Order: sequence, then structure tokens, then C-alpha cells
Amino acid sequence: MKQLALDLARLPPPTLDNFVAGRNAELMQNLRRLAAHPAREAAERFIYVWGMPGSGRSHLLRGAVAAACDAGASAAYVACKADDKPFVEGMTRMDCVAVDNADRLGEAAQIALFSLYNALREGGGALLVSGNAPPVQLGLREDLVTRLGWGLVYQVQALSDEEKAQALTQHATARGFPLSAEVCAYLLQRVRRDMPSLLAMLDALDRYSLETKRQITVPLVRELLHAAPDDGKKD
Repeated sequence: MKQLALDLARLPPPTLDNFVAGRNAELMQNLRRLAAHPAREAAERFIYVWGMPGSGRSHLLRGAVAAACDAGASAAYVACKADDKPFVEGMTRMDCVAVDNADRLGEAAQIALFSLYNALREGGGALLVSGNAPPVQLGLREDLVTRLGWGLVYQVQALSDEEKAQALTQHATARGFPLSAEVCAYLLQRVRRDMPSLLAMLDALDRYSLETKRQITVPLVRELLHAAPDDGKKD
């Protein structure tokens, strides 16, 4: 039980494979295409994604960078903060750079991102950027907003509860056990609502069920949740 609780605290790293696409199939297709090949061979090298908190845009950027690295490309992920620090020197020569939360950029960092965009465009690199709104609503420099809007722009569509339930049921079936509607509803009410957390909980439940030789029921879920460091509850 202790190890299972620790497993719940350590979520698996974000990848494109453990992101449930839902209504984001076209976006996923373009991210996979970009990450699977050297940047200069990709059909579209500049992608901007936006969405509400919890929609998974950070997961997608980090997953795309991981996939690009696995394919042998040089790639980096940058999580923007409101400290106005410019980007690390050397990124202009990379195959792919992902800049997360561009809405937080200060003036100096905006200039750095503008320069990075131009350098990657000229050098054949790729740039992925995320924000909390479409480019024109970010309140950033006009020249940067224009650049961000030149490539593909996608809104990351968060999964509905029905889609999450369907994804959980399919995941359980793939692991070889049934998931009742009652257990599924309880998970959606009590566990953090992002899909990596929900899927990690389902995997832990499967292991705990096998160890204890008990079926996966609401009492079993409750028992495992109480053992987790944060009680497994959503924010």
C-alpha cells in the first residue's frame, strides 16, 4: 500500500502517448508529425496552442519535446515565468523549442521570443508556443503576436466528464478489468481531474486489486485514496 501511495504522488512524465486526444485529434497529428522528423522536414514548423488551465497544453508541449528528443532532434522546453528573464542562448540553433505560458512574458522576454522565432524560421527550426488565450488576446508586443499567428493555431479542447469516463473505461478494458460506472463517477469526483492523475490512479487500483485479490469497488478506491499523501483529492 505504501509503495502504491508513493506511485500516486509520482505521476508518469507527460508524453504524446499518454495524452488522451479527445477532440484534439488534428492537433495531435501535427505535433506527432513535427516531433517524428527533423524540424526542417516538418510540414508545419510553428504551432501555437491555447486553452484553459487543466486543458493539457503544458502536457502537449513537454510531450512533443520528449518525442523530438527520442527521434534524435535537439529540443528544449521553457516554462515562462513573470521574472522577465530572456531565453537561454543556444536555443536558436536547436531543432525544436517549446515555450509554455507565453502570456506571462515580460517585455525583455517578449523581445527574446521574437528573436528566437525569427532565428528558428531562418535556420529551419520549429517552435511550439502555448498561452491562455489566442495570440491576439495575449496583450503582448504586436510584432510578436503577428509571428505567433503566422503558424497553426489550436485551442486545446479539454475533455468533458463523459469523455474522461469513456477514456477511463477503455484504459481499464485494455488492462483487462471491468470498471463500473459507480467507480468511474467516484474517481471523477474525488481524484485530480487531469487525465494523467486519473490514469495513474486507475493503474494503482489495478495493482492493489491484484495484490489484495479484491474487486475494484468504491470502498477499495476510498481505501487507496486515504493512503495517498495528498488523499488523492482534486484541487
